[in-house]
Amino acid sequence: MPEVWLDDPLGYLIGPERVEDFFSRLYEKEALLVQPNAPERFKGLMSIDAVDRLVTSVDLKEGQLDLAQASSERRLQRSDYIDAAGYVDRGAVADFHRGGATIVLQQAHQLEPSLGRFCRGLEYVFSCHVQTNLYLTPPMAQGFPTHYDNHCVFVLQMEGEKAWRLYNKPVDTPYRGEEFRRGVHETGRLEQEFVLKAGDCLYIPRGMMHDAITSGDEASLHVTVGLITRTWADLMLEIISEAALRNADARRSLPAGYANPGFDREPWRAHLRNLALALARDVDLDPALDLTADAFIRSRAADNRGAVLHAAEGVRATEKLRRHPFAPYRIAEDGDHLVLIAPGGELTYPMVERERLERALGGSPFTPKEIGGESPEEFAAKLIAYGIVVRA
Repeated sequence: MPEVWLDDPLGYLIGPERVEDFFSRLYEKEALLVQPNAPERFKGLMSIDAVDRLVTSVDLKEGQLDLAQASSERRLQRSDYIDAAGYVDRGAVADFHRGGATIVLQQAHQLEPSLGRFCRGLEYVFSCHVQTNLYLTPPMAQGFPTHYDNHCVFVLQMEGEKAWRLYNKPVDTPYRGEEFRRGVHETGRLEQEFVLKAGDCLYIPRGMMHDAITSGDEASLHVTVGLITRTWADLMLEIISEAALRNADARRSLPAGYANPGFDREPWRAHLRNLALALARDVDLDPALDLTADAFIRSRAADNRGAVLHAAEGVRATEKLRRHPFAPYRIAEDGDHLVLIAPGGELTYPMVERERLERALGGSPFTPKEIGGESPEEFAAKLIAYGIVVRA
């Protein structure tokens, strides 16, 4: 079945006409509800039948599946449905689900290839790790009490209906580790209330309180797509570390005895201010941003579907190829050679290969014959193996 969402992943979720406004006005600030009245819109990404297949046929390990039930007097523990060998007890899961528990498939994109490909498309848009959790909730049931998430999410309603309530933001753009704490963070005023139906999409910025309960007499299946981003604070730490390489004062030890009672901190306050001003005059965006980008690119898994299946066929000199539209990469220089930083690692090339490499990764279709050079078929085959180039 065609995966139409891969043509424009974010535009498919919220509508291409909303993308510019989303980034300029809504991202990390306000919720966005998209209801196109298209119940088949996410068909092919996930279904209740697929969840049943995964839960009842795959040997899921602890951490891959959880159960949640907001109305339960006792919070469900993993020991309730994980056996002595560390695997999910399928019978216990089915029984708890029958009694009202929500089935949560953690990192569902690692279990369902179509979700994985969709995540890679969104990763290219946002330059961040994208994860998915799947929630199958029985009729008239609620998995979680009111809470906020410390990362932004898109909620994709696959089947059934779910009634949502959105409240205020007790914490504006919380840190990744700044978890919701019951009794500390108040729910606040109800801001929006609506029902998500199959094909609908909801964006919730991090820090916004929310809750949801199944609507109607059918089970509800939705996928939550989480954006695990890097922040300006993360980048500033990298920038300061890089600037400290050029400033000996920043690398000097803290004053002797600073941890002792009675240590006089007053003279060191001025020292810190002067040091911060000196570092601020020497900060440079590019090295730190390159380092951050390279770490992100290397951390991605290669999207090389078909590379094993068609490996024996080889690559023909006249075969049309193109750069993978969602493969992040960067070409860097390291001494006397080029480094192609790509998902999973890096490939090295002599400097003379720059023109051919840039031609292959320029975005326009090409053939090995057109880019020429030594062993052009082998050159292209390696890029295909690493998922950087695909057959057009």
